[in-house]
Amino acid sequence: MKRAFEQQGVSVLDLLLFAATIAATAFGYITARKFVRDRLKFVDGVQTMKAPVVAGLVAWAIAMPLTWILPLGAGTAILFGLSVGLGVRAGAKDVRIDRRISGGF
Repeated sequence: MKRAFEQQGVSVLDLLLFAATIAATAFGYITARKFVRDRLKFVDGVQTMKAPVVAGLVAWAIAMPLTWILPLGAGTAILFGLSVGLGVRAGAKDVRIDRRISGGF
């Protein structure tokens, strides 16, 4: 007797890998944005268009060997690099418009 997930062609492992991809993407974006906003606010180089591209490529290059070890696809590494690049860009914009995101204090 097959389980409900297997009848539809989706296994539990596929769902877990999808959740890991979403978690890695969110982690990359949030961490990069916070790092740029808090630590790199006085660095002029982060305001150029090169900074998000370089950060995204470095994040992709670091994540790519992990896709060979873990059962994740290359799409996960690409999404992680893209999310880091977008996080750097959003953090730079936060610095430019002087947006302060705090814990409500």
